[in-house]
Amino acid sequence: MQLPFDSLYRHGFARVAVAVPPVRVADPAYNAEQTLELARRAAADGVVLTVFPELGLSAYTADDLFHQDALDHAVDRALRRVVDESIRIDTMLVVGAPVRAQGRLFNCGIVIARGRILGAAPKSYLPNYREFYEKRQFAAAREALDDHITIAGQRVPFGADLLFTATNVEDFVFHLEICEDGWVPLPPSGFAALAGATVLVNLSASNIVVGKADYRRQLCASHAARYVAAYLYSAAGYGESTTDMAWDGQALVSENGELLAEGERFADHPQLVTADIDLRRLAADRLRMTSFGDTVHDHRERLAGMRRIEAELPVPTRPVELRRHIPRFPYVPANPAVRNERCAEVHHIQVAGLSTRLAAIGSERVVIGVSGGLDSTLALIVAVKTMDRLGLPRANVLAYTMPGFATGTRTSTDAHRLMRALGVSAHEIDIRPSATQMLHDLEHPAAQGIPQYDVTYENVQAGERTSHLFRLANRHRAIVLGTGDLSELALGWCTFGVGDHMSHYSVNASVPKTLIKYLIAWTVDTGGLGPEADEVLRSILETEISPELVPSDSVDAQDDSTQPGQSSEAVVGPYELQDFHLYYLLRFGYLPSRIAYLARHAWSDRTRGPWPDLIPAADRHEYDLPAIKHWLAEFLRRFVQTSQFKRSTLPNAPKVGSGGSLSPRGDWRAPSDTVATAWLDELERNVP
Repeated sequence: MQLPFDSLYRHGFARVAVAVPPVRVADPAYNAEQTLELARRAAADGVVLTVFPELGLSAYTADDLFHQDALDHAVDRALRRVVDESIRIDTMLVVGAPVRAQGRLFNCGIVIARGRILGAAPKSYLPNYREFYEKRQFAAAREALDDHITIAGQRVPFGADLLFTATNVEDFVFHLEICEDGWVPLPPSGFAALAGATVLVNLSASNIVVGKADYRRQLCASHAARYVAAYLYSAAGYGESTTDMAWDGQALVSENGELLAEGERFADHPQLVTADIDLRRLAADRLRMTSFGDTVHDHRERLAGMRRIEAELPVPTRPVELRRHIPRFPYVPANPAVRNERCAEVHHIQVAGLSTRLAAIGSERVVIGVSGGLDSTLALIVAVKTMDRLGLPRANVLAYTMPGFATGTRTSTDAHRLMRALGVSAHEIDIRPSATQMLHDLEHPAAQGIPQYDVTYENVQAGERTSHLFRLANRHRAIVLGTGDLSELALGWCTFGVGDHMSHYSVNASVPKTLIKYLIAWTVDTGGLGPEADEVLRSILETEISPELVPSDSVDAQDDSTQPGQSSEAVVGPYELQDFHLYYLLRFGYLPSRIAYLARHAWSDRTRGPWPDLIPAADRHEYDLPAIKHWLAEFLRRFVQTSQFKRSTLPNAPKVGSGGSLSPRGDWRAPSDTVATAWLDELERNVP
């Protein structure tokens, strides 16, 4: 079945729900009706799995009434009604009920879909301390005599070892545990995750006391992180007996350490808390985490006993719009406080990396080319702060601005002002005479005044700058500090063997362009460089990104009021969009069609927030699907096929974030002779 492009289920997401209905103690008929009402609401919303609280059909607080035949019969009738009604409800249900079997009473989670009971999982660990006395009424899973029992007239698999596997949704495998099971040192869900479960379900009662809600959040998030899974938690709420306890009905959905959704606590009305879980992301993380696989191997004997029950999830064939927030800037937190912490961390990593390198080789000087652009500005700040950390004079930073044929007045002025404000050793070397000589030696038309602005014309200038820097480093017993960033390296938007590619040590190589702006802005906000430096940095932040290697035929490139003759983003695409593509391809290896789907969701509406506050309203862009497809194809051609040979020869640089590095010795090791056909064909086939 081919789902519409704009359906979340086509792209590896699944909508799940945690339901908290009001209950009446020992009134299964009423409780079944409340359960069915929420199940219908969930189905109408495109939910494929809906989870209800522990013992929800009877209520948790029935105590010794659980041993009454009347209640047992009423639960059976209520369960049969839920099973019968499920034929007309397009969501899979997980309900809690007491089940008599094998001469014992078990506290069970029961999976129901389309008129069938798929299986029942009994509680493994019965609390019998403080306010809990469950062993008075129930038997634990380990006491079961058979792995099948009869429930509501159906013979069904029974045990805590059941994995429910969706046959029509890739990577959707869920497991049930009940309340206390999730609180023990080795929860059943941990072994289920190792056996392949990606969705861990906890039917809970869990009375409320002061501080317990926070602990539950932490517990669910930590389970989801440790097991690289989604964790669905439903606690009993309104209507449970308050004889000795109170109930808040906490409903939680966590994924890989992140809280996706939480309901209203202490609500006196039915609640349905939904979340769109990312199954592909979970699968991608497990695939790359070798230690996860090693743990599976170490427990293979126990995991071999897990039983798989296959079933089809009721996936809607209509378009289902993703309701999950996809950040436009995956490398840049939108929350200012979190962003400031991120910037501080990145800055300290860069400074620590350069400090260690200088100390290790016994050098006290760095040479850097300063263009007045973003990358060289950030590298210069790192160099200055490194000297401060090492107790060396800032004059040990030998900074050179090297104007070429298209250097603008604004960038040149900003470079000089910044060098002066930071107190480094400031110099200027005009490369135009040596570049002209090189063009003459190459018999290039530009040497004769003919305006032929080809790649040779550009790279002669870039090469002259780098040659000067390396020879200056030789002369002053210094190292050349690289300035190229992660985005440019990914796109191949750098010249092989020159300053944005080659150096003795690079500090920006794993910092994306979108984050560099915020690092510079953070430097201004935190102070320490002085008012003059802050003023120059603000000017640099407002300057269009350009290599300034080709003069404009229509404007005077030396005029401060005009735009440069080149725009990097006009050639390689908007950095904000290409950084988005880079993150999801490098970090997770997603299909191009899935990356396009995520980008459309994130970028198709410029009013959808939050936006990092450095971006003014006038500069907030939106990209429709055709634009995304165009620039994603450009990214794939450049990243996969045409630029790996540059990345295979990168100098040393510190990795700064979990979003990835392109070092051939680190995160990314790829052949230089790859063709991008598989990626481009998938994009063309599956993105309209």
